[in-house]
Order: sequence, then structure tokens, then C-alpha cells
Amino acid sequence: MTFTDKTVIVTGAGSGIGAAVAAAYGDAGAKIVVAEKDVKAGKATVTEIEKKGGNSMFVETDVRRPEDIEHLVMKTVETYGKIDILINNAGVSRFKSIYELTVDDWDDVLNTNLRGNFLCAQQAAKKMRDNPDGGAIVNIASTRAFMSEADSEAYAASKGGISALTHALAISLSKDRIRVNAISPGWIETGDYGGLRSIDHAQHPAKRVGKPEDVARACLFLTDPRNDFVTGENFILDGGMTRKMIYEH
Repeated sequence: MTFTDKTVIVTGAGSGIGAAVAAAYGDAGAKIVVAEKDVKAGKATVTEIEKKGGNSMFVETDVRRPEDIEHLVMKTVETYGKIDILINNAGVSRFKSIYELTVDDWDDVLNTNLRGNFLCAQQAAKKMRDNPDGGAIVNIASTRAFMSEADSEAYAASKGGISALTHALAISLSKDRIRVNAISPGWIETGDYGGLRSIDHAQHPAKRVGKPEDVARACLFLTDPRNDFVTGENFILDGGMTRKMIYEH
């Protein structure tokens, strides 16, 4: 896949999945806008892309702040002339007892994960609709939109909201030729992959834990113009875990 004529914004691109996604688009020839609130991490991602000959810039962005999102979109268009692809990856989690989760905890997760996704999509779409071929948006949700462990209420609600937001945006933006899809990752190890136990891999039907690069490849697929028949979908990327019936014996 080649994206040599595309401008791509990746939020939360300072580490983990976001950094891998940004790197993959850089390798594919796109112009990458690294949107990240951690300045040091965001600049490090840009450095890595440019080391490999890629074209990238950093824009300090806290997706909880509408003014930051507006600045991100304005700066992208000023620099690269257009926006073709948005990867809504920025997110936070709070795993706390339901009896201890505060209103501030709840608001921080929902404002980052759900409201931030919506505002980034809204502002980017205003520019994408000017493109002759529209654009593509991918929202990073989670399998926790569909299944849960205890004490994950705020995170689960935010990711379930992203899933619903995705199909709503896909319909609303279809008239402007903007496709919107979601990816729901399962266990994606962003730390020490080599330190995982054999049981960690074996419990997956795919026989391994996921890697950030798995999500990056899915993003490339969903935003490739040749795949313009795919919109409004939630692509579950979990090594088969949500299809596995688990009983305690």
C-alpha cells in the first residue's frame, strides 16, 4: 500500500499503538502529523519517522481541549494543504472500583476518549470534505466495548460510545465521501513483548498476543482508497478472544 499523496493525523502518537500507526504511514510515504500532549514523546515519534526518510511534524495536542483540536487541524492544513486521513487513537483509562470512581475520573476518560474522538472527527471532516475524493477516519475503540472485566465502567462506556459514534459518523459524513470505521483491539502488548508468558500467547486462538503493528496494518487497510466499500464497521482485532467461550473448571 502506498500513501505518498496523503496527509495523515494520528492522535496519541507519542507511544504504543499511536507511534506504530504513525510509523507505518510514514513508511508508506504519507505526510504524518503527530498529535500528542506529551511533547517529548511526540517529538521522539517525529524523529523516528524522519530517520527513515519520512515527512512528519509534531503538534502539541490535548484532545480534551477543543481549542487544541482546532489548532491541530489549522496547522495541518497550513503545512500540508489538506487532511486525508485521521486516526483517532488518543485515549486514557481509569480502572477503579465502582465505589471509588469519581466524577472527575469519569469526565476525564469520557472527555478524552469519546468527546475527543468526536471533536477531532468533526474538525477534520470540515477539511476532508473539500478533497475531491473525501477522506477516511479510523477510531480506535476496544473489545471492552463488548465485554468487560470488573472496575472498567468509564473505559468501557467510552469505548462503547466510540463504536456507536463510528457508525453514526459514517452515515452523516457519507455525503461528503468520508468513510469512518473503528478498530477494536484486544490485548495489544505495548511494553516488553519478550517478557510475556507462554500462557499469555496460548490462550489466544491466534496463539499470540497482539502487537501495535497489528493495529497499524489494520489502519492502512481501512484507509486505503481501494477499500472504499468499507465504512461504518468495527474491526475486532483480538486474536479471536471475543469468539472464545471461557469457563472456569
